Amino acid sequence: MAIGVDHVFALAVVVVVLAWIAGAGHLVSLPFRLAAAPGTVVHEFAHKRACDLVGVPVVEVEYFRLGSPAGYVRHGQPDRYRETFVISVAPFLVNTALSFVAFLALAAVATTAADSRSSLEALLELVEVLGGASTPTLALAIGLGWIGLAVGAKAFPSFGDANTLWTRSRAEWRRSPIVLLGVPVVVAIYVVNVLSWLWADLLYAVGIAIVAFAVFGAVGL
Repeated sequence: MAIGVDHVFALAVVVVVLAWIAGAGHLVSLPFRLAAAPGTVVHEFAHKRACDLVGVPVVEVEYFRLGSPAGYVRHGQPDRYRETFVISVAPFLVNTALSFVAFLALAAVATTAADSRSSLEALLELVEVLGGASTPTLALAIGLGWIGLAVGAKAFPSFGDANTLWTRSRAEWRRSPIVLLGVPVVVAIYVVNVLSWLWADLLYAVGIAIVAFAVFGAVGL
């Protein structure tokens, strides 16, 4: 019996699943960790800068590593809830902004390569548009797209950030009811982290790309 592409694909799936069950999941996920490295670095950098901004001492920083977690910032205990909130949500703001800028730049490259097409048309036909582009333009587009996706996909705070906010919220809401305003943020963080198994974080990055291309076309940059 001839071995077709479908047989090879099925065998590859079985090997991946067995490797994961056998405890080699970290090897299978290694390419994904490396691809997401820019987002992890920006995420942890945002935590670090937020600590500096609110005056919370940083004990240790690991911007990226191949272990688990991929990065972390260990810092002292913030005195106020708002300091905890700023440190926890900083990556969402910083990663989203940087991802948006990267996709704006990609929109400029794609629209230029597409000549008369609009930015949204360039997004929908991005592969075709860049297929005829020069090598430097193609390399630039791939780099910008990678940065945009990697950074955008790492925008959401982690379970650890949500746990920290939830603990502070429960401890301080009686003394300061305004703390309750942060509870929806905590819930959103938990939900997004759960949905990350369904690629919700990557879909968020794609959403940033769509908005960036739309904005680029709307303002006529």
